[in-house]
Amino acid sequence: MVKRSVRGSVSFHSGQAAELQVATNYERRGYTIAHHRWREAGGEIDLIARGADILVFIEVKKSASFEMAAARITPRQMERICASAAQFLENEPGGQLTNVRFDAALVDASGAIQILENAFGHA
Repeated sequence: MVKRSVRGSVSFHSGQAAELQVATNYERRGYTIAHHRWREAGGEIDLIARGADILVFIEVKKSASFEMAAARITPRQMERICASAAQFLENEPGGQLTNVRFDAALVDASGAIQILENAFGHA
């Protein structure tokens, strides 16, 4: 039990560090991070970033390689993220007509980041 909880704790903190690293990457590219780990009844969105004319919903995945990280994004998870994004958009001035994009931010074991813009969803 102790090993499992320690492993879970390491994974949790590793995931948080990856999210902060990805958030910094987006900020360097001119985006403002509107929310970290936004949660609603439908689920959680890791990061929500605002650009000049776009809102970006970002799923962050960390694994040993980019390929392994990408494989961890399941169709069911994409559906939940899209549903959560729809809930978020209810409070946006443009509502469901807001210009959005769904990105996957992959982080490998070395800490390198690969951003897949329009990775999934209804862009």
